[in-house]
Amino acid sequence: MTTKLFDTLAQRGAEFLGVRFPIISGGMTWVSNYALVKAVSDHGAFPVFAGGNMPPALFEKEVDRLVADLRHPFAVNLITIAPNFRAQYEIVQGKQVPFVVFAGSFPRKSDVQGMKHAGKRCMSFASEGSIAEQQIRFGIDALILEGSEAGGHIGHVSLAVLLQQVLYTYREQVPIFVAGGIATGRMMAHVLLMGAAGVQLGTRFVMSEECTAHPEFKQAFLRAHARQAIATPQYDSKLPVVAVRAIKNGGTDEFGRLQLRLLKELEAGMLTREQAQFEVETFWVGALRRAVEDGDVEGGSLMAGQSVGLIHDILPMRDLLATLVRDADDELVRVRERLATVGTIPAPGEQ
Repeated sequence: MTTKLFDTLAQRGAEFLGVRFPIISGGMTWVSNYALVKAVSDHGAFPVFAGGNMPPALFEKEVDRLVADLRHPFAVNLITIAPNFRAQYEIVQGKQVPFVVFAGSFPRKSDVQGMKHAGKRCMSFASEGSIAEQQIRFGIDALILEGSEAGGHIGHVSLAVLLQQVLYTYREQVPIFVAGGIATGRMMAHVLLMGAAGVQLGTRFVMSEECTAHPEFKQAFLRAHARQAIATPQYDSKLPVVAVRAIKNGGTDEFGRLQLRLLKELEAGMLTREQAQFEVETFWVGALRRAVEDGDVEGGSLMAGQSVGLIHDILPMRDLLATLVRDADDELVRVRERLATVGTIPAPGEQ
């Protein structure tokens, strides 16, 4: 497969990541396990292993397995707000892990510098311009720009705004990978034209044959429309919660009832805000696991981006990536041909 235009525009991101295609498979708890990471890596893209809040001993075992078996660069996702974050951080520091992706919240400068001193390249998310500027000042090596269209824990700003606010401003300073609502090669082509170094996809990689998520979980994705992947609301500022985008089901309603109960208990002084927030995160971890591993698509959490409405098949990893790259290159050819016609249009006053 010849994809010269795609390869040219993707060169910066591919060289930074050290892979054939600068397409990141985002870190998804319970989904981005050894099987998915290895499949993504073996077929030329860039995988991220999701440690979630995995116990340190198990986390270290899985990281050692990846270091031993993978032939190409990969990243480990570290959730800064997870109780086991510090233990996982120290484990990764001492391993031959080439990249770290900080998620959950924004890493401190000492977190970034500690990993860089250990020889790791660091990536983090930017939810607005001020955060991008801060992370670059902290020494981050690359940014992931994720719009609210994405699945799982999300920010509040759409990708269309973030592209203008962050990508156009900081794309010359660090590589910026774009995420949120992307599931096609045609869209990949256009963000590369805007100056993105590459893309990050999550929902699309769930729908691969190599992904070990429960068949019922994948079937729920196939049935879903984009409008059904909704973001959970925050009912009261007394209980700040990070919005989660998932396909609406009984688990969504259960989360609403959980918030109402926790707010009542907060008002009654029965628990602290930190305890309430911990209960919220515990709910999501358990609900997601029930859906991904047990196939509970009614009461579990079906975390998915709005791009779920663009995905209508489950493909082998080889075909999934080949289709994305081929479609991206075809779209770039169409763009080039369209721009070529501009030269044939008389400028104002020349007619």
